[in-house]
Formats: sequence, structure tokens, C-alpha cells
Amino acid sequence: MRSEGNGVSSGDMNSETPALPPSLQAAREQWSWRGQARPPFAAEPRSGQISVWDFPRPPRVAPESREVRIVWGGVPVACSTRTLCVLETAHPPTYYIPWDDVARDLLCPAPGSSFCEWKGPARYWSLVHGTRKLPSHAWSYPQPMAGAESLAGCVAFYARGLTCSVGSLPATPQPGGFYGGWVTPELCGPFKGEPGSEGW
Repeated sequence: MRSEGNGVSSGDMNSETPALPPSLQAAREQWSWRGQARPPFAAEPRSGQISVWDFPRPPRVAPESREVRIVWGGVPVACSTRTLCVLETAHPPTYYIPWDDVARDLLCPAPGSSFCEWKGPARYWSLVHGTRKLPSHAWSYPQPMAGAESLAGCVAFYARGLTCSVGSLPATPQPGGFYGGWVTPELCGPFKGEPGSEGW
């Protein structure tokens, strides 16, 4: 979540965009919390902590200069100091790692797709090493929507089943299993994905 190091400037996903289809505009407008004020149930950050309720919506893409590392049962998957993180209200950051910093031979195309109202259509990837497989464990946006173009050359990973770190900090999966954020000790929640958080 630091803003120096890889020459990419921060930007939100609501930058100059053409007129949106009504369904997409409605999807973007449905959220009550947009980072302008913390809800009453948000935990108070301790010294040195960051509240995810201070992150914006529309999300912001920011460069992360700390080393982001992923290991799978002793096998290096990715290591980068050029990662981009997506910061969105109520979510822990999602880390998008440049393909050049990923062991691409471990990734195979996976079936299925999804659509994000901010980033566009996602493509999924499985991790495969010998007889081991983590299905649909990574995703990318080969043709992202306006405002998210910098993610086109990157891939993100679910933290579950992997050893992930950001700098010296260990990362654990965002609650709930659907979203792909990484929770590190400097973050303060609660986090979207927990029971009852559907409208966050």
C-alpha cells in the first residue's frame, strides 16, 4: 500500500469513462459505504494500523513497493516489488503481480469467468505442480475496463492454501472465500466477506 517504487501512479476506477449501461451503473451505485466515513461498527485502528473503511469506492489502484511473495508447499510461485494493489472500501487489498514476476509454468487456464463492475471480465487460472492442483486459484483481467488498464499485465492469487507475504508481514485470506483480498496485521476491519457483510 505504499506509493513509491514502480513508476505507476495511483488512480481510481471512476476516471473519465464513457456512458455506462444502466445495469453497470446500477451495480456501481448500489454500495452504501464509499470510504468517506467509517460505519459505527468499524473497529477503531490502533497506532500503526490502517482501516479498510478508509479505502475508497470506486476502488483505487496503487503501486506496492514492498516485496510480495507467494510460495506453494515450498515451490516459489511469485516474487515482486512491482505489484499493484487494489484498495476498495471494506476490503483488504488485492495484490496484482506482473506476469513477468510469476512462475507462469505453474498456471493453466481454468474454466469459468466472472465480471467486476469496476474492472471488467476476469479470466481464471489453476495452479498445477506435478500431481498437485489448486483449481481456479488465480485470476486476471486481460481486457480491463477504463480506469483499471494497469491491471492488464498482472495476475492475482487467492491466499488460501498458499504462503503469502507483503514485505515482512504474513498474509491470510479475506474472509468468506469469494473475494481475493489479503489480510495483513496492519489492517483493521471488519472485512467484507464475513457473515452479514453482503451490502458492505
